[in-house]
Amino acid sequence: MSKRQTLAITGATGFVGSTTLDAALAQGFSVRALTRREADERDGVAWVKGTLDDTASLAALVQGAGAVLHIAGLTNTPDPADFERANVEGTANVIAAMKEAKAKRLVFVSSLSAREPKLSQYGASKARAEELVTASDLDWTVVRPPAVYGPRDVDMFELFRSARMGLVPLPPSGGTSLIHAADLADLLVALAQRKRLKAIYEPDDGREGGWSHKEMAQAIGRAVGRSAVFAPNLPAGVLGMAAGADRLIRGDRAKLTADRVGYMCHPNWIARFDRAVPKEIWEPKIDSEQGLKATAAWYRSAGWM
Repeated sequence: MSKRQTLAITGATGFVGSTTLDAALAQGFSVRALTRREADERDGVAWVKGTLDDTASLAALVQGAGAVLHIAGLTNTPDPADFERANVEGTANVIAAMKEAKAKRLVFVSSLSAREPKLSQYGASKARAEELVTASDLDWTVVRPPAVYGPRDVDMFELFRSARMGLVPLPPSGGTSLIHAADLADLLVALAQRKRLKAIYEPDDGREGGWSHKEMAQAIGRAVGRSAVFAPNLPAGVLGMAAGADRLIRGDRAKLTADRVGYMCHPNWIARFDRAVPKEIWEPKIDSEQGLKATAAWYRSAGWM
């Protein structure tokens, strides 16, 4: 794809989406980006006001785009029915808009949770969205990121803040993979430039075998200046009670929900080697030990902790 062509991005005001927008601009692309609210003008960015259920806005977004990066999605909600509307129906609307505009290349950001759709409504919604994408006649690629961290992220921030206090409560023993948002963004832009690449990829930071939960907690502890943190593995029942308490305290803003507990307690969220991205397409550049330290430094400089 010529770098003079336009990439269309949904979710461009979110954590991963905004990082991807930055990467696309840095690589010389112009961007057309969907936004719910007024956004600051930026060179190379044409903002399209609208949502995933606004067919006119989606039509304007994808018209003439060289590729569509569908990043927007709902990851947390007090009402699990919202996952269907945002993640499944929203994806169906993007596909319909692309077909109408005769746009072909779609890079869809899913989640590792789609591997185990019975564990959570979120994972089930991502799995159903994947089915829509893979059944379409578009030139699609699906990306299932593991835990994503980096500057501006509000979800992993909870772990950094806990680690600073010396305590990181963990789910039952298990493992996960990590990826820095900047590495993920580079992958998405690289895939936008590929054609006829129907595959489902599970990228990570390159650490073979991923991270055990305790290893991740200790690495975050080191990132915030703690030589060691207390990181107990909590049973599912205790996490369920914690989710109820979080709902009472923070209401609809609760970070720990019953749905999240469902997939947090699964022991294996490690990216699979047989779904690795071919090295000729992309390789991670950011070592997570250093990336976590840089992220902690950003949180401090931004006044988050």
